[in-house]
Amino acid sequence: MDQYIFHKMTLSWLNGGFTNLDGGSMFGVVPKMLWSKKYPANDSNQIGMSTDPILIQVDGKNLLIDTGVGFNKMDERQLRNNGVKAQSQLEDSLASLGLLTEDIDYVLMTHMHADHASGLTKRENDQLVSTFPNAKIHLSAIEWNEVRNPNIRSRNTYWKENWEAIQSQVETFEGELEVLPGVRMIHTGGHSDGHCIIKLEQNGETIIHMADIMPTHAHQNPLWVLAFDDYPMTSVFAKEKIMAEALANGHSFIFYHDAYYRLIKWDETGKEIIGKLERTNN
Repeated sequence: MDQYIFHKMTLSWLNGGFTNLDGGSMFGVVPKMLWSKKYPANDSNQIGMSTDPILIQVDGKNLLIDTGVGFNKMDERQLRNNGVKAQSQLEDSLASLGLLTEDIDYVLMTHMHADHASGLTKRENDQLVSTFPNAKIHLSAIEWNEVRNPNIRSRNTYWKENWEAIQSQVETFEGELEVLPGVRMIHTGGHSDGHCIIKLEQNGETIIHMADIMPTHAHQNPLWVLAFDDYPMTSVFAKEKIMAEALANGHSFIFYHDAYYRLIKWDETGKEIIGKLERTNN
């Protein structure tokens, strides 16, 4: 299991599954001859994408960023359409750390698309129940509203199977939320209307989880956004602002989807990698 010590915080990447997604969809209008130099594709033009939740342990609390693709949640058609090559093994990952799903105190949902939210519930005696029954589940109010009232586009990824059983645990926020000291959720929009990023701050240092407005290290360029984005220009403007601030101040980045890196730190130009944690369990 890949781990990173960030002062008082311990970050652990759990096994949330793995997908192969169409490279053109993941890089939008960017030509393949450009993006494939940074992130290779297979013969079917698919790129590998992890879906690994990040466990944050700090001050005796256990926080989870997103929840993977779930296990035994999708039928064969859904597995195929979502490119799922391996399903989640969250309980096994937590057990290796001496934890149960009941030990999770907070779940921080960057957004509720199926590849991030399917692990929120699990099948038990032919019913869907909360995977993390003792957790507060935080997400933006905009996202929660759309989850329950999806539009013609978003209804294909906001599945009631992922949210009906956890409604009583949901706590929403507007704009920005400090979950715990040094852990902030910030609404950006873009990928979805309610999409948010997460900032971790310790001893004057910052790590940013950009979620799906920068799902991999290869999406560093503000103009390289996903065809999946509901509001691509919002993604561009949000990423442009965040990246400028982050590079100028030496912030690091962590990833949910990157098949090659867990963490990266670039120099102030953004051209050279000066710190990294490579993904080992691929």
